[in-house]
Amino acid sequence: MFVQDQLVVYPAQGVGKIESLRQQEFGGVVAEFYIIRILSSNITVMVPVSNAANVGLRKLCTKKQAQKVLESFADRSSFNGYTGQNWNRRYREYTERLKSTSLLDVCHVLKELVLISGEKDLSFGERRLLEQAMGLVTSELSCVLERQPGDVKAEIEEFFADILQREENTP
Repeated sequence: MFVQDQLVVYPAQGVGKIESLRQQEFGGVVAEFYIIRILSSNITVMVPVSNAANVGLRKLCTKKQAQKVLESFADRSSFNGYTGQNWNRRYREYTERLKSTSLLDVCHVLKELVLISGEKDLSFGERRLLEQAMGLVTSELSCVLERQPGDVKAEIEEFFADILQREENTP
């Protein structure tokens, strides 16, 4: 169970702060809810306490896990390259991974899209997914490592400097 003022991760939305626990009646049934303010967008979500695990609400990763995540960006051995696979299939897979309770799944999407961008121009949808993945990763890592999101993003981009620099120089 989570407590008030605790930072948590809500899949596909990012880091949020539990502002309160509230009981509310729906159809004659009283249920308890976490009231969570998502830090990046300032939106408020209500998550039933009884269903928190099913929606993927989780604690932030540890500092050790955060360091491993950052180091994982240096390993490109699992990347097979853009093989012309169906964009719709890839988009669905990446969208599902962004909803995952695993930070490593979100990092996989971020890494793959950056690496694909080194081989071809990303579509509008791919760029949106890339931005979303970057936001989810940087928001969690910045909270865990107690650093500014911009600094964490710059460190991640440094792992891909060769690719990102190539993109800037392409007309």
